[in-house]
Amino acid sequence: MSKQFRSSGGIIIQVDDLQFHIDPGPGAVSQARKYGVSLHQTTAVLISHNHINHCNDINIVVDAMTHSGIEHRGVILGSKSLLQPAESDHSILTKYHQSLVERIIPLDKDHKVGIELVEIHALPAEHTDPTAIGFKLFCPKLTISYSGDTRLTAPLLESLVGSDILILNVPYPGNKAEGMNLDTESAIAIISHVRPKMVFLTHFGLDMLKADPLVEAREVQRITGVQTVAANDGLSISAKEGSVNPVRGYS
Repeated sequence: MSKQFRSSGGIIIQVDDLQFHIDPGPGAVSQARKYGVSLHQTTAVLISHNHINHCNDINIVVDAMTHSGIEHRGVILGSKSLLQPAESDHSILTKYHQSLVERIIPLDKDHKVGIELVEIHALPAEHTDPTAIGFKLFCPKLTISYSGDTRLTAPLLESLVGSDILILNVPYPGNKAEGMNLDTESAIAIISHVRPKMVFLTHFGLDMLKADPLVEAREVQRITGVQTVAANDGLSISAKEGSVNPVRGYS
């Protein structure tokens, strides 16, 4: 994040007229502009946990979503730490920006929320933020799961079953995970258990960048037999029932 070898603006998921912005870290607004994404069209912002690289730009995303409060609209779904931080921390989301949106919903693990035609489940995660979660989006034709930051656990494995597309935060290559995070070996275990149609690896740390995410993704695909993509900045995916295809930003 601090070196910006890769951007940290989060992930945009568009389902018909709905737009979800997951984990808008530093650079979320500039990256959205660069790749032609209108943040005013955002339906909901999803925050997996209250760490700066995952939610630093939430206030400005809310500002863009609401035209600086002219329109009272949008939903924020997030870990409890976003609104109820630990004594040693504070919420990045300001009270002023909280007042601009239509609803704010703190999520516990296994909490379920419906937003029009999409049902969102909060997935179990084990990270240094004890309230951290992942997200599973049940869309009309596909189910998309985002692990968030977490170590590998049995509850996580079971919660990801049934996913068509997996987005895994894998900061470390090989079996070199530190703290409560995933590495390539953990990703292989998850994919082998879940058997999705396609997997995207992202959230690369310096060790992963040195090892080369493309090489790690190829190894994951070789072992699991599941198409695995190492995300690049600006990667755009067109996903339809039975078909998931990169559109731009990946080679």
